[in-house]
Amino acid sequence: MFSEADFEQMVTEVLPSNGWRFIPAESLPRHHADVLVESMVREALIRLNPEIAAEPSRADEVIYKLRALLLSANVENLVERNEDFKTLVFEKNSFPFGENGRAVPIKFFETDPTKLDQNEYVVTNQWVFPQMEGGKRLDIVLLVNGFPLVIGELKTPVRDAVSWMDGAQDILDYQKSIPQMFVTNVFTFASEGKAYRYSSVKAPLSVWGPWHEGEDRAEGTLEDVRCSMLSMLTPAVVLDIFRFFTIFATDKKFRKIKIICRYQQYEGANAIIERVVAGFPKKGLIWHFQGSGKSLLMVFAALKLRMMPELKNPTVVIVDDRIDLETQITATFNASDIPNLAGAGSKEELVSFFKGDMRKILITTIFKFGEVTESLNLRDNIILMVDEAHRTQEGDLGEKMRLALPNAFFFGLTGTPINRLDKNTFRTFGAIEDRTGYMSRYTFADSVRDKATLPLHFEAAPVELQIDQESLNAGFDAMTEHLTSEDKSQLAKRVHMEAIIKADERVRQVCAHIAEHFKTKVDPNGFKGQVVCYDRDCCMRYKTELDKLLGEYATTIVMDTNNDKAGRYAAFRRDRDAEAKVLDDFRDPNHPLKLVIVTSKLLTGFDAPILQAMYLDKPMKDHTLLQAICRTNRVYGEDKTHGLIVDYVGIFNNVAKALRFDDDSVQAIIKNIEEVKKKLPELMAKCLSWFPGVDRTQDGWEALLAAQQCIPTNHDKDAFGADYRVLNRAWNALSPDSCLHPFKLDYRWLSKVYQSVRPVDNTGKLIWASLGQKTLELVNRNVDAGPVGEGETVVVDASIIDDLIVGKGLTTPDPRRLEIDLVARLLTHKDDDRFVDLAKRLEELRQKHQQGLLSSMEFLKLLLELAHDVVKAEKETPPVSEEERGKAALTELFQNVRNENTPVVVERIVKDIDDIVRIVRFDEWQKTTVGCREVKRALRSVISVKYQIKDKDVFNKAYRYVEQYY
Repeated sequence: MFSEADFEQMVTEVLPSNGWRFIPAESLPRHHADVLVESMVREALIRLNPEIAAEPSRADEVIYKLRALLLSANVENLVERNEDFKTLVFEKNSFPFGENGRAVPIKFFETDPTKLDQNEYVVTNQWVFPQMEGGKRLDIVLLVNGFPLVIGELKTPVRDAVSWMDGAQDILDYQKSIPQMFVTNVFTFASEGKAYRYSSVKAPLSVWGPWHEGEDRAEGTLEDVRCSMLSMLTPAVVLDIFRFFTIFATDKKFRKIKIICRYQQYEGANAIIERVVAGFPKKGLIWHFQGSGKSLLMVFAALKLRMMPELKNPTVVIVDDRIDLETQITATFNASDIPNLAGAGSKEELVSFFKGDMRKILITTIFKFGEVTESLNLRDNIILMVDEAHRTQEGDLGEKMRLALPNAFFFGLTGTPINRLDKNTFRTFGAIEDRTGYMSRYTFADSVRDKATLPLHFEAAPVELQIDQESLNAGFDAMTEHLTSEDKSQLAKRVHMEAIIKADERVRQVCAHIAEHFKTKVDPNGFKGQVVCYDRDCCMRYKTELDKLLGEYATTIVMDTNNDKAGRYAAFRRDRDAEAKVLDDFRDPNHPLKLVIVTSKLLTGFDAPILQAMYLDKPMKDHTLLQAICRTNRVYGEDKTHGLIVDYVGIFNNVAKALRFDDDSVQAIIKNIEEVKKKLPELMAKCLSWFPGVDRTQDGWEALLAAQQCIPTNHDKDAFGADYRVLNRAWNALSPDSCLHPFKLDYRWLSKVYQSVRPVDNTGKLIWASLGQKTLELVNRNVDAGPVGEGETVVVDASIIDDLIVGKGLTTPDPRRLEIDLVARLLTHKDDDRFVDLAKRLEELRQKHQQGLLSSMEFLKLLLELAHDVVKAEKETPPVSEEERGKAALTELFQNVRNENTPVVVERIVKDIDDIVRIVRFDEWQKTTVGCREVKRALRSVISVKYQIKDKDVFNKAYRYVEQYY
């Protein structure tokens, strides 16, 4: 059997063929607390720097500075120390080692691609830090010149439930316990022999990505992992990523984060750079699907182009065709702390920039080239990256741009494929050297495979709400066939789609459908929505209707308010900062803003992962349609499985016609929710097939015990877990659709079985992940097989098993029932560290028993000892009253409400609610009309009157908590 140790040995045997020399960790000359192999660092400093070679003691000065940097690291400042190390290596690397103490730059690494053999590359395994009892053991460490630049964690390829995520979690834990080891880190990786994932320091599991190269390779085998490692874990790639493809940015909460390239960004940026360095061809077209990170691709490319000495200080120009996209890209560059960044606020500034021969990164829109009548700069080291290249670039504006910069490089980037009618884009940007027309391509199928984006589902709204333009035209022709062509033409001008789409009754019906759909299918899962209207007037109409149904604070309009002479849209006129604040509120899961109503804004470039549902009531096609619907497919937490489009205008009745693209893979972008419904019986049957003959009408012990006998081994449990996981995703995608009703009891039963057999120590995150919110509500969050009988747990002491072993014939408790009890109890305390440790003990016992390392009697004895410790821990845990639970829920609710406009003192408002509810309530008040009315009145006197919180949703949630807990 191929074990974890065998996997580790394979890696250490493969990497030497990739340029690394294997040295066992115990053979490396380190002191127990050394992060660096200092002898290798010293030798490299002497080898690469003549000034240090002339006086080798200078190397100790450098190493002393490195030690101070390492010692200052802790879990809170790890990203900053990691950035400091990169800055020291590539920017602030001057030391007073020149003549007369002159500062000269020193090299820690040789980065010239033609001289990389001057570095020392080592791979080692089982690196212990610190080298003493209790030290952490790292599976794989890659060192360059004695610096640990890459750290990898490997897991067993044998157990289906164990995944790369378990290795990645180990690395995240190491970053907390031994942060010094990650100060010099470029990236980390994890694998269980089926998938390879990598990321940067302190990056959450959700952003760890795969590394593919060359052929389109599906994952799942050791050979796939080997190919990823051979592609990424080469000295040249590691150093290239270190220098050019890792950047440090500031997120919206003003935290420093480290960003590392995805493989498609690495490939696309380097493809641009190779052409610029070679000087030919001077153009190329890149198609990377929406949401795959084109803005960051341009950041990486611009950064590397500017830092390459052979390009002689080039000018890099990022060109867009929309002001909002220009703003988004500028924000991306600014957040990434990219130096020498410039903007052109006017056409005059643009002309001045090029005529002044500025050597910076310029971000501008193509419209600024509109009045150019002459060449502005003849240099051949000007590189333009033209975003969304399929729209305006090939027309007159594109010609003006080429007139201004006749010798420049022009690279087009697009998030959507070029449709079959758009040949100009290929002609303008496509190089004949690229057989497919693209120099780099990352399709929708690629992005879904890599989990960079989610699949897209669509629902057709009820037929009476849809507008079928073809049927409309046919009906109009039949109805008016007796009219002259002139009369028919005059009538057609009045019977226009606009009139139908804006009909008052239709607006009311569509808004009612939107409100109901959102409240039942989107909001319960913590997601938000976007309503796309025909025009600005429609936006106002929809806002008015939706306010009646959802409350005025649940929606807002984001639109262009120019040319509003009557001032009708003045309430939604915002400057950039005010609009950014609204969009940040929308992204905030705790903010009451639930729906944004738009007509043309926020359909491109708007990134809000919390957005799941788009209510589409505006005719669109081609790129505009594809870009719009892809606002919904950003990854956001475990429960978001897809983006959802609700179609009110019949756009998707003919998908092929609506999305007229050459590439067949785009046809798979849209998946009808009806297909998921059709698949549900099959998915349910597959899960139930694991339990033939089991009576699912039983509740509690017997059914769970019978079910567990059907999946006795870890392999069976993992396979069932994988099948259930698919069913769970489909269920949460459809819920609460009435099509689920026939399957509800079986699904609830399967969910209990799943909970009873899943690992309780948080391993196997890919298969045994948390259930969706709707499933949790269905099974009341935990297995309800009943609590462990305390008398049985305490009285049946482990010593009794010793008597059984020597044949005294006492009654043996059932270990399977005891195991189910322990799982249920431990899951109720899953956030308590003491119970997490107990859960790990239970999982270790399960594993040893499964592997035959414990006899049944030994297993039972150890289970009883564990049960005794669980009961003891529960007795030491103070009980929480229902009212205390209510106060905790209210506290969380009002913490989320608090902002600069509602300066709520949370402790005070919760105390006020608690005091007044205790006064007016009485036993079983919830069952009486008077009781409900009096409690609501008391609650309103606190929330609405005293604290002036007018949000109906907040009031309703607070009332539900009071109703539940008081």
